[in-house]
Amino acid sequence: MSAPVRLVLASSSPRRRELLATLGVEFEVRPADADETPREGETPEPLVLRLALAKARAAARPGELVLGADTIVALDGEPLGKPADAAEARAMLARLSGRHHQVWTGVALVERSAVGARERALAVVTDVVFRTLEPAEIDAYVASGEPLDRAGAYAIQGGAAAFVASVDGSWSNVVGLPVGAVRELLARHGRSPADFAAAPGVSRRT
Repeated sequence: MSAPVRLVLASSSPRRRELLATLGVEFEVRPADADETPREGETPEPLVLRLALAKARAAARPGELVLGADTIVALDGEPLGKPADAAEARAMLARLSGRHHQVWTGVALVERSAVGARERALAVVTDVVFRTLEPAEIDAYVASGEPLDRAGAYAIQGGAAAFVASVDGSWSNVVGLPVGAVRELLARHGRSPADFAAAPGVSRRT
């Protein structure tokens, strides 16, 4: 049987925290940052895998299992991260209008011990299609402020839900954490959500 460890989420995202909680686990939140600038020629899958691992490594401490994640939107294979300002958010949404794009999330687990570190990672992709957006719709959505801290300048669980024509794949992946993939990654690591089950009435530490 695996030794008891504490589960840590290396993210400040309330969306990831809510999604991880659906597995019924108790966990600590310890945000970790990484330079999200793509390397020259880096495609979406290796990018999200690298960043998820970087975030998990940055937060890792002995005796803990740390979960890191990174999400990007990709249009024609080009990664679209978080917009720098309203003008960039508006431009991203205009590019996504009426188009098919992908949402990639990398998830990674890092467990450190006295003898080294065990690391695992996988990437999930979901296909999303936007209907054609009117300029006034884009302007109103950008004015709401919601796009400014979102990969691809939109939140499918928020105001951009009305922009989506179809989703093929994991919906939670588009939100920011593919819950099924987290469960799969835990299993590959020899763990399960039951190993971190929250006791009744116990609050998750944040």
